[in-house]
Amino acid sequence: MQLVITEKPSVAQAVSAVIGADERKDGYMEGNGYIVSWCVGHLVELAQPESYCDAWKKWNYESLPMIPDKWQHEVKKETAAQYKVLKNLMHDDRIDTVIAATDAGREGELIFRLVYEMAGCRKPTERLWISSMEENAIREGFANLQPGNNYDNLYHSALCRQEADWLVGLNGTRLFTVLYGGKVLKVGRVQTPTLAMLVEREAKIMNFKKEQYFMAHILCGGVDAVSGHIDKKDEAQQLTEACKNGQALVTSIIKEEKASAPPKLYDLTTLQRDANRLFGFTAKQTLEYTQSLYEKKLATYPRTDSQFLSDDMEQTAKNVINAVFQSILFEESVIFNPDIKRVMDSKKVTDHHALIPTMEIAKADLAALPETERKILSLIANRLLCATGEKHLYETVKAELTCSGHIFTVSGKSVTRNGWKDFEDAFKRSFKTSEDADKNAAEEKKLPELSKGQTFDGVQTKISEHFTNPPKRFTEDSLLSMMERAGSEDMGDEVERKGLGTPATRADIIEKLVKDGFIRREKKQIIPTEDGIRLITVLPDVVKSPKLTADWENALTLVAKGEYSMQEFMDGIGDMVRGLVQTYHSVSDEQKSVFGNGAQGTDVLGKCPKCGGNVAKGKFGAYCKSRCGMNVGRAMGAVLSDSQVKSMLEGKKTLVKGLKGKKGSYDAYLIPEGIEDYSYTKDGKEVRGSQYKVRLEFPKRKN
Repeated sequence: MQLVITEKPSVAQAVSAVIGADERKDGYMEGNGYIVSWCVGHLVELAQPESYCDAWKKWNYESLPMIPDKWQHEVKKETAAQYKVLKNLMHDDRIDTVIAATDAGREGELIFRLVYEMAGCRKPTERLWISSMEENAIREGFANLQPGNNYDNLYHSALCRQEADWLVGLNGTRLFTVLYGGKVLKVGRVQTPTLAMLVEREAKIMNFKKEQYFMAHILCGGVDAVSGHIDKKDEAQQLTEACKNGQALVTSIIKEEKASAPPKLYDLTTLQRDANRLFGFTAKQTLEYTQSLYEKKLATYPRTDSQFLSDDMEQTAKNVINAVFQSILFEESVIFNPDIKRVMDSKKVTDHHALIPTMEIAKADLAALPETERKILSLIANRLLCATGEKHLYETVKAELTCSGHIFTVSGKSVTRNGWKDFEDAFKRSFKTSEDADKNAAEEKKLPELSKGQTFDGVQTKISEHFTNPPKRFTEDSLLSMMERAGSEDMGDEVERKGLGTPATRADIIEKLVKDGFIRREKKQIIPTEDGIRLITVLPDVVKSPKLTADWENALTLVAKGEYSMQEFMDGIGDMVRGLVQTYHSVSDEQKSVFGNGAQGTDVLGKCPKCGGNVAKGKFGAYCKSRCGMNVGRAMGAVLSDSQVKSMLEGKKTLVKGLKGKKGSYDAYLIPEGIEDYSYTKDGKEVRGSQYKVRLEFPKRKN
């Protein structure tokens, strides 16, 4: 019997339906010689520092650097029940082979391997590697299972990523938090360089000095020709006065036939960028909608960094294009002979091919999809049509006119064949997007017929006033582009992977920065907060360098290909962390004041029972300055006063009135007896933390 392990319950159901495991059990499906069970994301994670030794429980300089001799893992408490199901199944005597059917990528491989290793399983493994959840793709995948050890290097790459993030993130965060007086300064291998790019752009905007300039215009023969930039208004006025009612001569006409090649197919990053630009979706939202479409068998695997199809997919692409026209995704009639060869290149396909719809779109009730998912599916379908369409052809005209010895220019553009832009225009009409409407109208301004030597009498003039513009703030679209290209100017074309993070992780990086309060969203703009700016101000280049992080990402790709050893990569990360701790060992009181706090202060109420950090009085109540997850301001559901918080932190018996119970409210003494962890789900998100573990003692009743 074979045990199939997927990443999510929904994927397990889809796989079970195809392979005939249709008998539902507690935590798995069974039938036809298969047992199908599932993870719930990461069931096993790296242990926290306090699990290694007592010295690492406290946040102090003396405990750094924290570099484990042997890495420890632990089962996540909130999903321990499902881990137990998997462990028992792996050791079930009926099982002779375990099939890894988690998502076919670096993180999916890590999710499966950590559970397999933690459970102490030694049974042979095979790998299901598919790019679509369609039935025929699943069947084909099971017919072509690969030996599990073929993916050992991918697993090593995933381990390197996980352990490097732990080393850089936890050591960097603790080091700079301790140095700067207790306010948690979160450092991340990818998120810190990303924040640094945002802060650098904000600095350029803040330091920008607006400069005024003017342009002189002559209006004649149906054209509006302009001078170059003129610094002073009186000079522009002199120029217009000299030309007014004069004669203009066409001295030059340059016409060029140009072509705009069709865009490439979508990888995840380019899809996220367009969805942000056109619909205002965040990168995380786009990934969630696309993942849902994948699980509904309507789109191929989303976490791809390829914009091409493999060479054997020509017929598949033709069939999908026909399905697009049969579905509601493209309602206009059109004669179309797609050039599929243009989007095929196996050499440029890594783990997965580009994102495209599946054949299921012709049969599914797409009108029943949530509007957000229908927009994303339409975007993916439309990009397939655009990418296989004809070139967009146009003619540009640049004319030069002279008047009173001065040169003026005017340019225009006219489309000769719309080509692939027919599909783009239809999409924008369908979803009423006004994106770049004014820009396109300006670009496509057609000039009247002009000829060299032509003259115009009675020239009219005007002056226009302009200002230089500061750099634009990042949107999620432009930030994703910057993350993708970070460090690439210093890398040759032979480099495997460039940029910060991967298509699968960039959305989470942005969300972490928002959650930690280092950036904020303002409509489509992403702006660093004061805390974000201050953090980048104090951090050294080694942890905020996009180039260094891009180098690491490329090295991880080489580890996955077996061209770079795991040991070599981790040695480099370890050396960097040791050097960081040795170099940055103290800061002045003046530097500490950057964050408006010191090691001690009048707002300190006591020491956190979890991490030993300072507990401070904040705007919204007491909090641990080390942000360790300890809920110091509440107990038994009641909000504690400052004096009650102090008493609880000192381990004293504390009277709290108005506690809520099944029979109403009551008063009780709370006696702290350590701490305990808690978790719950709110708005679909998991909330975790620690709280006081207490014993109750009730006041004696008066006679």
